[in-house]
Amino acid sequence: MTKEHLLTIDVGTQSTRALIFDLQGNLLFNAQIPLPEYSAPKPGWAELEPALFWESLCQACRKLWETPGVDKAQIAGVAITTQRNVLINLDQDGQPLRPCIHWSDQRRTAGLPNVGGFWGVLFAVSGMTDTIRYLQSEAKTNWIRIHQPDVWAKTTKVVLLSGYLTYLMTGKFVDSTACQVAYLPFDYKKHQWAGNFDWKWKAVPIEPEKLVDLVPPAGILGEITSQASEETGIPAGLPLISAAADKACEVLGSGTLASNICCLSYGSAATVNTIHQRYIEVVPMIPPYPAAVPGSYSLEIQLFRGYWMVTWFLKEFGHNEQRLAQERGVSPEGLFDDLVKSVPAGSMGLTLQPYWAPGLKSPGPEAKGAVIGFGGVHTRAYTYRAVLEGLAYALREGAERTSKRSGVPITEVRVAGGGSQSDAALQLTADIFGMPVSRPHVYEAAGLGAAIDLAVGLNLQPSFETAVAQMTRISDTFYPDPQNKKLYNELYNRVYLKMYDRLAPLYKEIQEITGYPAND
Repeated sequence: MTKEHLLTIDVGTQSTRALIFDLQGNLLFNAQIPLPEYSAPKPGWAELEPALFWESLCQACRKLWETPGVDKAQIAGVAITTQRNVLINLDQDGQPLRPCIHWSDQRRTAGLPNVGGFWGVLFAVSGMTDTIRYLQSEAKTNWIRIHQPDVWAKTTKVVLLSGYLTYLMTGKFVDSTACQVAYLPFDYKKHQWAGNFDWKWKAVPIEPEKLVDLVPPAGILGEITSQASEETGIPAGLPLISAAADKACEVLGSGTLASNICCLSYGSAATVNTIHQRYIEVVPMIPPYPAAVPGSYSLEIQLFRGYWMVTWFLKEFGHNEQRLAQERGVSPEGLFDDLVKSVPAGSMGLTLQPYWAPGLKSPGPEAKGAVIGFGGVHTRAYTYRAVLEGLAYALREGAERTSKRSGVPITEVRVAGGGSQSDAALQLTADIFGMPVSRPHVYEAAGLGAAIDLAVGLNLQPSFETAVAQMTRISDTFYPDPQNKKLYNELYNRVYLKMYDRLAPLYKEIQEITGYPAND
């Protein structure tokens, strides 16, 4: 009998999920283990012991095997998708040397020398010196190399979370090309480590031997070792197939293969992505990331703190909903839909710009969040709706920039991630974008994208086109309300788009006066 069940493991920001899909894209079984909160040794920092990710993976798998109906004998293979830009330093025995630095960590390294030589002249002439300096300051390897030289000296391998878990599963230092979303010397055009004379080696100095081998999506990373099998319960010898980072897998899992369809990720970091066959930099010097389909590119605009803001709002202002949810045995997020619906579209002019964390080019690194238009009518409900509207405004701006750079108009929107479960959020997104907005048939779109890579890699599906056609479909579609669409267009063009340019000088003054966000 042919094995037709696909095991994917999705390690997100808040939890680890073990998922079993069939070849029609149905989620048959799942298990979820929450991840501990990240520690903050200093304001803006975020770290976690790498072993905790592995422990959560093992726990999720063991919980999955306890689910009635799960048959290990039907599992054909495994694929992993993880959050991006989580850096781990390993010693010669493959043991972590320090807590991993999380993607949300805001530390920077000041005082690094400019990239010199030919590249330095080129960057100066093109006006990109400040951009390169920013990239250097953001590189976590630079921070460790400068501030913890003893750790760097003992580092045998620099891996991302996906590479770390792959090592523990297979015993090999190997990772997917489509997981290399970080400040590393990676050639995003060729999907391989940068050439010997590339400027990235000067900006982010790393000995090449410290980097892992790379395999494209749907390729074989290795096999589950007996040690990994003992700890996870996954049968030894099963193939581990290369997938992609979580955002890329969400795009694939939402069925987004055409460049005119964008995928919004309403996760902890909110993004707008479109998949293309051409290399296109939406923001100069900021490359498109590898897509979950080999040789393709994922054009992305990111809101560093996206639907994290919903969690933030719940924590800071949602005590009543948390209490009611506990009494009724429902999720507090579901009660927030009632808050959104109690407020008219446009929030009576209350307009939020969701820059709760600094950016690179748009917004700039000095950016801060802003809310304008407060009046006596505005309540907590208005503020919450303004949060969702602000996120949608920012993503629409990113989608329009992507369309302009690529020359391909976006005509349809898919939404994945935690926020996709909210009908109210999807309706206002349709109204703000002015086009149909759909959600995939399964909430676990990243896991499904990894399952598609797995199915193609094992030849259980003959091609990505066939796999997407058979394994993805739309659950619900939301159409823009003509009246709301008109109102949002006015607010977006006449208010939202003008906010950043007018407030940016004040953001810079705030940074200079308070020192927040810090430069290192």
